[in-house]
Amino acid sequence: MKQPIGVFDSGYGGLTVLKALADRLPDYDYIYLGDNARAPYGNRSFETVYQYTLQSVQWLFDQGCPLVVLACNTASAKALRTIQQLDLPRIAPHNRVLGVIRPTTEVVGRFTKTGHVGVLATRGTVLSESYPIEIAKFFPDIRVFQQPCPLWVPLIENNEHDKPGADYFVKSYTDQLMAQSPQIDTVLLACTHYPLLKEKIAACLPAGNQLISQGEIVAASLADYLQRHPEIEDRISRSGTSPRFYTTDSTEDFDNHAGIFYGKFLRSTHVLLS
Repeated sequence: MKQPIGVFDSGYGGLTVLKALADRLPDYDYIYLGDNARAPYGNRSFETVYQYTLQSVQWLFDQGCPLVVLACNTASAKALRTIQQLDLPRIAPHNRVLGVIRPTTEVVGRFTKTGHVGVLATRGTVLSESYPIEIAKFFPDIRVFQQPCPLWVPLIENNEHDKPGADYFVKSYTDQLMAQSPQIDTVLLACTHYPLLKEKIAACLPAGNQLISQGEIVAASLADYLQRHPEIEDRISRSGTSPRFYTTDSTEDFDNHAGIFYGKFLRSTHVLLS
């Protein structure tokens, strides 16, 4: 029996990735799970993020999903490799789990002319060193400069991102990044929440700087992956129905916030992870 693609995030940010997936691959079916009750993941330990992510992946597997996309940079940085190498062979050897870091690092070098790339991310993603490590595999000559932005996710999830009060915090972190190297000409938004701040961030960067968000990159990568892996693609349902949305917290709060990220009104169902 064919089943949907699972998309997971610690909160709302993954909805920007889901929207890009649905735009690029509209015939496929999707289930979205937001672990809002335990968000944000950015400042949590590696072990905690791993445990939470594994529980969420297992829940999506239990719904029948043969493929799960971790639409969360922190989960991709802190949990993906362990789940792929240690857990999948044990719990679901024929299923697959993909992240958002590898697709991004495979292409980021195409955008820079100076070879200096900036990364704006959560503290957890920065501490993981995932972006410098992965970028070096594909573009060893690129220098990577990282800046944690711990206040951006709370601003966004409290609907303060488009208010004047957010300007100070956007400029502060952006300035700190550019102070590391004035030669930075490409900046990666390495958190799926950050596209909601894209206009404000762009206004703080030098003219001509490339600002990259991940949704379209991940969508293109998934399309390529499914083409190369028919054994997975054949197991995915393609009815073209609207995605189903689930949250571990209040459905009312989720529905009120989620439309900002997804671009349209939606209704969610509550689930309890254990």
